[in-house]
Amino acid sequence: MSRYLTLSALAVLFLFPLVWSGYASLEEPANYLEMARFGEGLGTYATNSVLVSVMTVVGTLVISALGGYGFARFDFPGKNLLFLATLAILMVPYATILIPLYVLLGYIGLQNSLVGLSLVFVMFQLPFALFMMRNAFEALPRELEEAALVDGCGTLKAFARILLHAVRPALITVGLFAFLASWNDFFAPLILLNDGSSFTLPVAVVSMTQQTFGAIDYGMLQAGVMVMAFPCLILFIVLQRHYVRGFMSGALRG
Repeated sequence: MSRYLTLSALAVLFLFPLVWSGYASLEEPANYLEMARFGEGLGTYATNSVLVSVMTVVGTLVISALGGYGFARFDFPGKNLLFLATLAILMVPYATILIPLYVLLGYIGLQNSLVGLSLVFVMFQLPFALFMMRNAFEALPRELEEAALVDGCGTLKAFARILLHAVRPALITVGLFAFLASWNDFFAPLILLNDGSSFTLPVAVVSMTQQTFGAIDYGMLQAGVMVMAFPCLILFIVLQRHYVRGFMSGALRG
């Protein structure tokens, strides 16, 4: 009984800010109309966020799946050192390398670009994603892959048709983390994007709420919070079962 009371109290504690934001945003429904008409339009900002999130998720899944499979199944010189070097990205403060990355993106023609922003997000997601996928592939019995090879599958065919299906919970976990990170991030788009038509939702929402003399329109801010939170809530609720399985199977083995 005490466990359920504790869980209920925690649920109320975590849900209260979201419920309060929803209530505050609906006190003046005109906030949503103003937000929809602001600047380039809410649809433009939402589309930018969706594009960045999709590119980040796809890039993270492709690289981490191939890389995790390679680290789990193949031996090559410097394997452990390369894996540790990838994990070392986590030790670098996020904000300290955004300016160098901005300069680098300028050299390759991706400055003020949604593609360039997505590449930055992918880079920062790779340490966690590779760790999860390597552990997920290591948890699979080698007999599963050997049976596919005996049946005539090549290495890539066995990887694509059998092993990826077996590590689907880990893939969903990695994809969900990549989506949440790219969808909600404010600092990187603020630094790397300078064209209003390229802004993502977090940057646009902050711009919407700034009023005369630095005053903040809290009603508009809460409306923006609800717009940004809704896709995250839906995804987490729909994928919760896979997320928990993937996180446990990928993390505990490590």
